[in-house]
Amino acid sequence: MIKTGWSFYTGAILGLVALVNAQTISVSSTASHPIPTTLWGFMFEDISHSGDGGLYGELLQNRAFQLVTPGSGNALNSWSAVNGATISVIRESTPISTALPNALHVVIPTGRNGGVGFANAGFSGIAVTSGTTYTGSFFYRFPASSGFRGSATVSLQSSSGSTLGDTTVSLSGAQTSWAQVSFSIRANSTPGDLNNRFVITLDGGSAAGQTINFGLLSLFPPTFRNRQNGMRNDIASALAEVGPSFWRFPGGNNLEGGTVDQRWQWNATVGPLQNRAGRQGDWGYINTDGLGLFEYLLWCEDLGAEPIMAVWSGFALGGTSVAQNQLGPFIQQSIDQINFVIGDDSTEPGRLRASLGHPDPFKLTYVEIGNEDFFAANTYTFRWTTYANALKNAFPQLHFIATTNVNSPVLTPKPTEYDVHVYQTPTWFAQNSFFYDGFARDGTHYFEGEYAAISTNPNDIFGPPSDGRLIFPTVESAAGEAAFMTGLERNSDIVFAASYAPLLGHVTNNQWTPNLVAFDAGNVYRSTSFYVQKLFSQNRGDQYIPSTLPSSTGTVFWSVVRKTSTGQLIIKISNTGSSAARLTFNLAFNNVATSGTAQVLTGVPTSSNTPQNPNLITPQTSNISTGKSFTYNAPAVSVNVLTFGAS
Repeated sequence: MIKTGWSFYTGAILGLVALVNAQTISVSSTASHPIPTTLWGFMFEDISHSGDGGLYGELLQNRAFQLVTPGSGNALNSWSAVNGATISVIRESTPISTALPNALHVVIPTGRNGGVGFANAGFSGIAVTSGTTYTGSFFYRFPASSGFRGSATVSLQSSSGSTLGDTTVSLSGAQTSWAQVSFSIRANSTPGDLNNRFVITLDGGSAAGQTINFGLLSLFPPTFRNRQNGMRNDIASALAEVGPSFWRFPGGNNLEGGTVDQRWQWNATVGPLQNRAGRQGDWGYINTDGLGLFEYLLWCEDLGAEPIMAVWSGFALGGTSVAQNQLGPFIQQSIDQINFVIGDDSTEPGRLRASLGHPDPFKLTYVEIGNEDFFAANTYTFRWTTYANALKNAFPQLHFIATTNVNSPVLTPKPTEYDVHVYQTPTWFAQNSFFYDGFARDGTHYFEGEYAAISTNPNDIFGPPSDGRLIFPTVESAAGEAAFMTGLERNSDIVFAASYAPLLGHVTNNQWTPNLVAFDAGNVYRSTSFYVQKLFSQNRGDQYIPSTLPSSTGTVFWSVVRKTSTGQLIIKISNTGSSAARLTFNLAFNNVATSGTAQVLTGVPTSSNTPQNPNLITPQTSNISTGKSFTYNAPAVSVNVLTFGAS
């Protein structure tokens, strides 16, 4: 009796679950609104070595000893002596430039045989691949004229000291002013790990007693689209896979600076590398500014993405707000920054851009005034007014984005765009897929500039992993974000852009987790959230098609779009529930294909793509039957993209 009763009860419950997860959805044949071409893109700032040591191709860390104090503990960060050489960072009496006052002082001792010199360990290693050519350069000078004339060996070495590739360059003791030497190294071996070094040595016998200063040492692998001073190819290629339509930069907190003087300044990031002093970044490490404004803009062109560029708004993270009557020079700097991007040759910044090889203006539509100015909302009221009025007067064709909470405080002039940020749990994102549905349609548009499911603990969102913080995105977090993204797509009449954040982070040397893409010196790890961003970006529509609305308190969410150029209907479904959902779609279109494709991302809810198992969760594509009425079963905790013809 008990067994029979239990079976009946279980069957009843399962039947109820099946009933609850069975839904019928009516799909209109008439679009409600066009979808902005800018809807899906990327937000970038240099955090967790996402710039220096990440996307920016430079392989040497602390390459120019920027902003370090000679003799301090971090002055020789990443550098080490080889075979008894004495190395130290000094403040040069005759620096390479006023921007780079420090140099590496190398003394070759007597009594040493073989190569003597110094090495750089890169950013937690250097990837070396057989057959790859690495290009580099360095500056050197002899502090006192010497009769030395010989060669230096420039090499890549494994952790065991094996040479992976090398070349020689000539050095002259008569060279007492700075000279730049360029070289290339073709690797002849691929080591078994990333613990490799860049090494410069001189013969210990012939160079005994010599003292040489070195500065601005650089080494690049092949870069994305072979740009000089460009992007690391594997990371750049992974980002290009997504097909983002915009690139928000340079931050983020890294725009603002801990102090006014430490803010990101465009003019300090352009021109020759030896004229870039670098700055103390806002995430605990020095930014070389090798990845500067010009490099960002070229990258946007290579990526096929338009820039959404921020200008500093008069607030530093240490708490300083510039007084209203002192904002003038900072506003002028912002005007110059914008003119560097779009100004013609009647402007000095426009002429500077042309001199760097890009006479035509770059594309620019949106400029963000500050970042997260809800931290200083009481002063943003006057800072926004002063900046917005001046910038609108100078560039009436541009759109300027406000960065406080929406309508709190009230800003004058009324912003036409706001940047909204949210970091929350997977559950929050699913439960807030209707976040924008209640927003007034009053001409204001919204940029969901930063969002991510970063924790499973709603009471300690920014806490440590021991309290729910995610190290890598999970299937569950990706499904929650996808549910939220269906709401962004539905509300794309007022939401014009959205970007997950942070975009990139080193797997161990980081200040924030999770990140959309993780990396180390030689590998790129695409997360579950990365694949959701790719699914949405690669399956865009240009028209939003209304359908039966999901329940705002349910677990299954969807959006329907049409790509008019191909006549395709694209249905995106996020099932955040623990059981499959049976969805019947009734389409009002006259002609519907009888088959289509389903791209599905699913797996154990807590599973992630990690360095140990980087491809555990990837989208799988299959054929499905479709028609004017068809049923689709969305797996538990899954993201699904259905594509088929409809007219």
